[in-house]
Amino acid sequence: MNAPQWYAVGDARILKIQDLTLAALSPEQLLPDWDGGRALQAYPRLSETLDASGTKIPLSIHSWLIEDRGRKILVDTGAGNNKARPAAPYFDHLRTVWLENLRRAGVRPEEIDFVLLTHLHVDHAGWNTRQQDGIWVPTFPNARYLFSKAEYDFFSDPAHDTTRNKTSFMTREDSVDPIIAAGLADQIDVDGTEILEGFSFYSTPGHTPHHASIVLRSGTDCALFTGDVMHHPVQVNVPEWNTVFDADPLAAIMSRKWALNYAIEHNATVFTAHFPMTSAGRIMSGHQKIDWSFR
Repeated sequence: MNAPQWYAVGDARILKIQDLTLAALSPEQLLPDWDGGRALQAYPRLSETLDASGTKIPLSIHSWLIEDRGRKILVDTGAGNNKARPAAPYFDHLRTVWLENLRRAGVRPEEIDFVLLTHLHVDHAGWNTRQQDGIWVPTFPNARYLFSKAEYDFFSDPAHDTTRNKTSFMTREDSVDPIIAAGLADQIDVDGTEILEGFSFYSTPGHTPHHASIVLRSGTDCALFTGDVMHHPVQVNVPEWNTVFDADPLAAIMSRKWALNYAIEHNATVFTAHFPMTSAGRIMSGHQKIDWSFR
């Protein structure tokens, strides 16, 4: 077994905790504007991001574990186990080893101090809770869970309980409401202020109406956790390509461009939510083109 790949950002250490990998969608299904020739021109290493058949895009589902200033912090919590997701069959009643992967990294759930959520979709908030004696209980009983109040309110409003949002409403009920009931939730305004020492939430709507990206500053270094602003490296150079999952296409494009510019301006290490392989990398600018390089 390979040793865990920790990343250093200032004095912070960051590690990917894998939940699962999905290779269910073709490029055209994920990115409706996909053009193979343009994609290859935009990202010549395109084959590295496809499955062995060259017909599907593997999407990594994972969390980021951060050790910083004596704290253990998670950004997003994957899909979770044993949860009914009839409208999202790839996440229905999963049995993954995410919790074992966390323990393999040397961290017990009781040691997590904070959980930071970019948004409340099925594959980002699922491990907030686990099943115990038939009920959903917090997986991290000593943690504070921070997430957008506006995002929670959106997925609590019956007016938004549409076919598109059905799974998100189920996720809110079994993966977020129990956290609130346990008194562990801090619902925040997403306005770029430092909400936790070293951490700020920035508004990047489009994928969901109140999606956030998270910035970690440590010393002179910076990390950007993009959540679902992007799903594939080709979007770095073609930010106009939205995914089928983006609720507001125009806002999603604007947020993607903001994240790219922020990463370049601040020389940030970028920690993505669904890119394959390491899922971490750098955005580089030169010759009127930007590009993605895995770390």
